Amino acid sequence: MKTIPPVLVVSLLFLANLCAQAADPKADFLKLINRPKVPLTPVVETLPTADGLERYHFTYASEAGVRVPGLLVKQAGNTRRPVVVVLHGTTESKDQYADLLTLLANKGFIAVATDGRFHGERKTYGAPGDQYSDNIARAFNGSGAHPFYYDNVWDVTRLLDYLETRSDVDSSRIGMTGISKGGIETYMTTAVDPRVKVAVPCIAMQSFRWELDNDSWQARISSVQRAFDQVVKQQGVKNPGPAFVRKFYDRVVPGIYGEFDGPSMITLIAPRPLLLINSDKDPLTPMGSLKVCIAAAEAAYRADHAGNRFDYIFQNSKEHLVSPKSFRSAIDWFVRWLKP
Repeated sequence: MKTIPPVLVVSLLFLANLCAQAADPKADFLKLINRPKVPLTPVVETLPTADGLERYHFTYASEAGVRVPGLLVKQAGNTRRPVVVVLHGTTESKDQYADLLTLLANKGFIAVATDGRFHGERKTYGAPGDQYSDNIARAFNGSGAHPFYYDNVWDVTRLLDYLETRSDVDSSRIGMTGISKGGIETYMTTAVDPRVKVAVPCIAMQSFRWELDNDSWQARISSVQRAFDQVVKQQGVKNPGPAFVRKFYDRVVPGIYGEFDGPSMITLIAPRPLLLINSDKDPLTPMGSLKVCIAAAEAAYRADHAGNRFDYIFQNSKEHLVSPKSFRSAIDWFVRWLKP
């Protein structure tokens, strides 16, 4: 009799536990992020053409009183083309991915990037403090908002609504990629919105639960360290450990180490093409955490007879970065499956 690899046993037990916790993670997640839809009222500004490519700045309403700014780059003309959406990481902005948008547009895609909440154009300039951290701390204290991942997923689903209104977009061929924070938002959005046909989360896939169970939560918390430190100080906690991190997650991103954890969400993406890009020694996405997610994905894609639609790349690095070679692999993945 063949022995089942221990990591597969762990992942299967993990998934079984998740199934017992939640009958429908997709429905639960959509219910959590849902809010009344308002008219998109898009505003589009033509930017100077460069390198033979058309460039546009746009905004749209994602909810009452909230507008999302973005950049769109494409080849000239009104031909319907596939789209690749790019989501940035913590402390970054859409503008830092202008070169990637150009590469994608030159391949025949409409390339789009937006600013996440309290990043880029969505910062209130001149306001005191770190707005992103302050608003995450407010979420812990009951603001009702979820600026750490979840509110951005809602904004991206509304971006898809906007893209569907454009005459130059082939809405049956939409791909999405993101880096770190944006990569987590990529796999979450793809899991709950079937309009995303192809996904490449970069330096993002992970199991928050595995990290809590194995005392490997510190690096991911470091991405919101200021917010976490504010909360720790407010609560008078001397030496925060996994128990307090769970409390932090429960209030800021409820379900992140349970029904909305990586191994659960990744199974909702199958059988759509999915490429994971991670560094093999990156402490923000530790290997044990990755293996649980990969085992869950492989099982889901096998069940759907779609093994060729799932793959992963391990960069030989401890850096929380995406190499130029990996970016090229991501573009090749989109070319393969979206056929610009």
